[in-house]
Amino acid sequence: MYTIYMYTVCGYLSLHQLFVYVFYCTVLCLTSVQAAKIQWTLDEKDLQQVMVSGPNLNETSIVSGGYGGPAGGIIPTSSIKDLRMKSRAQGVGLVPSQSAASRIANQNQTDQPFTGSGMHHSNSNQNMSVEEANRGVAVEKLDSVKKWGINTYKCTKQMFSERFGRGSRTVDLELEAQIDVLRDTKRKYESVLRLTSALTSHFYNLVQTQQALGDTFADLSQKSPELRDEFGYNAETQKLLCRNGDALLGAINFFVSSINTLVNKTMEDTLMTIKLYEAARLEFDAYRADLEELSLGPRDAATMVRIEVSQQQYQVQRDKYERLRSDVTIKLKFLEENKVKVMHKQLLLFHNAISAYFAGNQQQLEQTLRQFNVKLKPPGSDKPSWLEES
Repeated sequence: MYTIYMYTVCGYLSLHQLFVYVFYCTVLCLTSVQAAKIQWTLDEKDLQQVMVSGPNLNETSIVSGGYGGPAGGIIPTSSIKDLRMKSRAQGVGLVPSQSAASRIANQNQTDQPFTGSGMHHSNSNQNMSVEEANRGVAVEKLDSVKKWGINTYKCTKQMFSERFGRGSRTVDLELEAQIDVLRDTKRKYESVLRLTSALTSHFYNLVQTQQALGDTFADLSQKSPELRDEFGYNAETQKLLCRNGDALLGAINFFVSSINTLVNKTMEDTLMTIKLYEAARLEFDAYRADLEELSLGPRDAATMVRIEVSQQQYQVQRDKYERLRSDVTIKLKFLEENKVKVMHKQLLLFHNAISAYFAGNQQQLEQTLRQFNVKLKPPGSDKPSWLEES
């Protein structure tokens, strides 16, 4: 049809020829449909005749290829039906074989332990193992909570006894004095760190103001011919001060960074060890007081067992206390040496940089920065990049 349509469009067929062709196709289709209906009717009638005139299943014979049958090998189905009816009337049944029955019974007896009791025992063993594991975990947690509760009670009792003056405490006078000095030093260094950070912030604002003032003087020197020299001198002076101010800012930032590391990392690490030492000292005194209290009581069998357990716990706490006291002593020694070394360098840098800046000695300021390996940031590094701005 698509080809006929294209021929018509292109002008190869006229409208009259197209109409004749369509009429012919329609008649052909109707004829094919009518022939199909007639064929379907004939097939249906033939099927009905076959079903009516076909053989009866009750009278069909079965061909047997076995021995002992009729000579022709054909057994009428009616005779089989009569035999089946007679056997039902006489009550004849199949006789089971004794050997087959014994084999089935033996098989059931051998299969029963595997399917019944074996699986039951395996499941019960698994359940018992899981219950024992859960019970063990629960017992461990209960023991840990019990030990924590007893330890907390003893330490709290010792702390209140010391607070109200009724209990004794172990004191290392030399070590306690060093710890007090360290805490006081840390407070003072924190004050220095806070003040130098404020100085850095204010001086940074001063440098930014000088830079803006120098740019303004330079712009006015270009727009005011009669005051070009005066504005130019002031612009150069402000730019020089700004450049020296950047150098001084680099020195002060280096000083602040070193003090911050010393205070918030080195000293803080030593103070954390001191806190552990003080907690161990409190536990040691608590178990020592408990042992002394038991030693003053009666000496029966139960008390002797408790005294022995208390002595073991006291020895454990004493070893812990001695170990942490040694750690604190070593850290205090190294901290003092590190503090002297760091502060000697940083204080010298701070003094030389401040003196050179306010004396207007640019060469000495640059030499000081090179001496202490202070690297300045390039101009414009503090400004955000175009990616950050977008």
